[in-house]
Amino acid sequence: MARVIDRSLLTEAKKNKNDEFYTQYADIEAELQHYGNHFRDKVVYCNTDNPLVSNFVRYFIDNFESLGLKKLIATGYALDGESRGTRLIYTGAAGEKEAFEAGKVDHTEGEGDFRSGECITLLKEADIVVTNPPYSLLREFVSYMTSYEKDFLIIATVNAITYKDIFKLIQDGKIWLGVGLGRAISGFIVPEHYELYGTEARINERGERIVSTNNSLWLTTLDIEKRHRDIPLVNTYVGNEDKYPRYDNLDGINVDKTQNIPSDYYGLIGVPITFLHKHNPQQFDIIRFRKGDDGKDLRINGKSPYFRIVIRRVVDNPSEQPPSEDVALPNGQTLMVY
Repeated sequence: MARVIDRSLLTEAKKNKNDEFYTQYADIEAELQHYGNHFRDKVVYCNTDNPLVSNFVRYFIDNFESLGLKKLIATGYALDGESRGTRLIYTGAAGEKEAFEAGKVDHTEGEGDFRSGECITLLKEADIVVTNPPYSLLREFVSYMTSYEKDFLIIATVNAITYKDIFKLIQDGKIWLGVGLGRAISGFIVPEHYELYGTEARINERGERIVSTNNSLWLTTLDIEKRHRDIPLVNTYVGNEDKYPRYDNLDGINVDKTQNIPSDYYGLIGVPITFLHKHNPQQFDIIRFRKGDDGKDLRINGKSPYFRIVIRRVVDNPSEQPPSEDVALPNGQTLMVY
């Protein structure tokens, strides 16, 4: 049975489940413009979203026809003092948008946890999941999505790519980074009682309280043009060896910035984790995360740089011109060009 919920109550949802960070409409719109073709005739599920406060739900209802959606499903956690969560099923039928605007939503049978049997049943119906899951439950959330073989587009912290299970999925080419990263995600909406911290905290034109963390990104299984662009390689290793120190415990070189990856080196290279935002799997293979051959953190002269991802150039990248002259390999070896 539908009921009307006071929107102000929605900010009281359980903190340990939604982390009380809501995504801004503008950030959703900026990211989703890159994925339009994926949504035609699809069922989208926002499975950690109170329907009347979620800007994901608002975006998909606003763009239901232009995206060509088949159905939108949204479920959210129960409010404090209530035992049942919120649910919205939207098909674009007459009267549905008016009911949504009037604040009419349904109850879930349980508390609306994405792991519940009811929500799993809805998940099975969905083609694509789009949401901002609780960061504290991110590993479990992604595990559910991959277990049920669902495409997804979600927001996570930058540190999420350092989680062993998440990194493995990235390494295997099963998930990758979306378009928005860091400051490109302009901030999150927080409730009234939440302290506005940081120099970029503000109240926006809608009166929403915004905290800018600058450490978030999008993770997805939806293919986008960006991940097929080669990184421009304008530097060279030969003649500049002093700029690329070698690791103590790995037969490879260190590169502090993705833009400094040399064009003439085909051995192992340690790069910052932000490299993944520009990674083209046809240009570079991801070999491992953080560790040297001894199983310990990579070291240069006894000191470990911040987390590094070890990569290696793909020699037969079809989008690159083959090397016109010999190129450097580790330990003085040379890739001979005939």
